[in-house]
Amino acid sequence: MSERQFHIQCAPGEVGQYVFLPGDPGRTAMIAGYLTDARKIARNREFTTYTGKIGDTPVSVTSTGIGGPSAAIAMEELAALGAHTFIRIGTCGGMQPELMPGSLIIPTGAIRMEGTTQEYLPLAFPAVPDFSLTQHLACAAQSLAYPYHTGVVQCKDSFYGQHDPESMPICHTLLDHWQAWKAAGALASEMESAALFIVAAARHVRCATVLQMLWNQEREQVIRDDAHAENDMTHAVETAVHAMTAAIEEDLRQHCIKNA
Repeated sequence: MSERQFHIQCAPGEVGQYVFLPGDPGRTAMIAGYLTDARKIARNREFTTYTGKIGDTPVSVTSTGIGGPSAAIAMEELAALGAHTFIRIGTCGGMQPELMPGSLIIPTGAIRMEGTTQEYLPLAFPAVPDFSLTQHLACAAQSLAYPYHTGVVQCKDSFYGQHDPESMPICHTLLDHWQAWKAAGALASEMESAALFIVAAARHVRCATVLQMLWNQEREQVIRDDAHAENDMTHAVETAVHAMTAAIEEDLRQHCIKNA
């Protein structure tokens, strides 16, 4: 039996214990450019992996594709190879009119309006990120002076269920839920964080998310300024790199104290 993981096609020793998880395979090379000595390890289906270093610590970048099922596969196989700390770098759409496109969203929880996580844990179990990693992301955004917001995001399986709900047979349910999430203060909608947070809980690894808000359909309806952000992930990537660096440094300090 091959030592390579079936979907990501990576073998033991080829990925670091710290991993960035963009959705788009096209963003992996850009993120890997923030690492030293980065090289492409594998490309299969939606999964492209690079490995380099932050300082002396191996760090990888693996794309997850779109949605919870493929994101869960990526995390499962990376965790099987020893990865224990994950930061998702993604995009989202805003749900509150006051949020400006271009802002960063750092989720403190995710609404499990998707199917992947129900094959891991009952819906009563919350999808929440690792607290320490989330703190590192918020501190990084603050130190870089990038506008950011923390709060709950909504995760779904159907992109067009959000963007064209009236065409769906269950349109009334979709619209009612959307209004409920908005009324409760949900900040943004995306597709992967709930799955990653729940898989991380089930596999006892750490995960947090930083999202670049590229559009805000609710702002367009209320303010009508047609504000959109460029498809530029620089702020989200730099925030994630700073946060991962801080997490690695914290882990090294704790390791030294433990072994003193």
